[in-house]
Amino acid sequence: MDWIEQHHGRDGLTAVGHRVVHGGPKYYKPQRITAEMVEELRRLSPFDPDHMPEEILLAEAFHRRFPDLLQVACFDTAFHHDLPRVAQMLPIPRRYEVQGVRRYGFHGLSYAFLMEELARLGDPAATTGRVILAHLGNGASLAVVRDGKSMDTSISFTPTAGVPMSTRSGDLDPGLVWYLTRTGKMSAKQFNEMVNLQSGLLGISETSSDMCDLLERETQDVRAAQAIAVFCYQIKKWIGAFAAALGGLETLVFAGGIGEHAPTVRARICDGLGFLGIELEEKQNTANEGVISAASSRIAVRVIHTDE
Repeated sequence: MDWIEQHHGRDGLTAVGHRVVHGGPKYYKPQRITAEMVEELRRLSPFDPDHMPEEILLAEAFHRRFPDLLQVACFDTAFHHDLPRVAQMLPIPRRYEVQGVRRYGFHGLSYAFLMEELARLGDPAATTGRVILAHLGNGASLAVVRDGKSMDTSISFTPTAGVPMSTRSGDLDPGLVWYLTRTGKMSAKQFNEMVNLQSGLLGISETSSDMCDLLERETQDVRAAQAIAVFCYQIKKWIGAFAAALGGLETLVFAGGIGEHAPTVRARICDGLGFLGIELEEKQNTANEGVISAASSRIAVRVIHTDE
């Protein structure tokens, strides 16, 4: 804020856009941040205690410094707001749904951008087809899109669920909570820290959460190799499951830091998916080109730089 005032003056700022991780059931369209919204977001903070409090503090700090400045919240859950009920509901007692506990999905700003890019590139599946989007980065998830609408996604109620990520575990047996409580006297806070900060690639490799580091060391370190293998296997499994949910597939998109820059990972994920009609062209994949599927592939496989 000091930098803004120094270089642009107090009147040099037109608006501030905030990427807000969670809009809950109420907020799903970009809109002006008001005192009422801030209170609602504060109520939602337990949904994602790792992100929401800091995002609220930032909006409040801008309001104190620039009280008349327009601030707009863009919600990362918005893309998945109208998920079909069968994908939205969690198989737990219904009373919790009244509290807002359901599948929300995240990386929505990335997915919205990717669908816009897909349409700009002239891919008909963007509006009238079946698409799987794989946002693979520090955080990772997959989304299922049919005729331009989100139909399902791997992340659920919190950003911890779904596929393994850099330090997040992804899906786990819920009985693990009770087991670790009984045998290791692990508290709820400790469990949350473990699954968000100590798991995923870091937890398996015990050395790094960075895919580049792991790829460099996989031939010398079996733990690094296993971390990569688990990551690729789980994403391949989700692609297969989502293709079944869609009843077929026209386009697969890779995005995010890993999805855009790790051809080895993309190749291993797609290896064995020939039964779906996925075939990669090795040279194009190695070069991180926009289209990496072979001419004979029934499925278009694309690499698109995302911009959240």
